[in-house]
Amino acid sequence: MVILVGADRLGNIENLLKQRGFDEYRHITGRNPKLQKFMRSSMSGVDLMILFTDFVGHNVMRNFRKLARENKVQFIACKRTMGDVATCLDKCGYSEPQDCMKCQQCDMKRK
Repeated sequence: MVILVGADRLGNIENLLKQRGFDEYRHITGRNPKLQKFMRSSMSGVDLMILFTDFVGHNVMRNFRKLARENKVQFIACKRTMGDVATCLDKCGYSEPQDCMKCQQCDMKRK
């Protein structure tokens, strides 16, 4: 599961996450301070946290970064653009699967 923090709308970022193998995500706008406290108890099953830096303040970023560190969740801070998110995912090892040239029935084949 991926937690996305910041921004009101995700746009095509949902599709990008699905391409990278993330079927489940939770989006938090970051506007509600009470939600930051609630998140402390609901971090089970989270693999990655992505924070959009152009939509949240420094305190929100600090709190979510600390939350990720306490729960041993990988943390990415980037702008809310397809290119920036894709670059950050690539750097963290979540690259897009490549087409398999060996056979037509391979599970790695893109749909």
